[in-house]
Amino acid sequence: MVNPYRGEVELEVNGEFRRMRLTLGALAELEQRLESESLFEMISRFETGAFRVRDLVCLLVAGLNGGGFKITEAELLGCQIGGGPLAAARAAAKLLKITFTMPGDHT
Repeated sequence: MVNPYRGEVELEVNGEFRRMRLTLGALAELEQRLESESLFEMISRFETGAFRVRDLVCLLVAGLNGGGFKITEAELLGCQIGGGPLAAARAAAKLLKITFTMPGDHT
């Protein structure tokens, strides 16, 4: 079970529910992989809908790694995501929201 107060979100990968969390290390990894000028620039890609599939995959991998499930982008691309691409995008959006909001604001 995930804990939203710890910034955790769940994603089904190959039939197993995995915890995602954006730790500082995961955020640094994500920023580097996406070649973002800043964390704000990276987040705004998702908020405005200007993200690419590569952005989504990088975010999911960073969250899964931060949650303790070590996986590479290539490995994730070969996995079955429960609910498909739309569920993956929703989980990614929720992960960003929960990471950057105050406890109690998680809805």
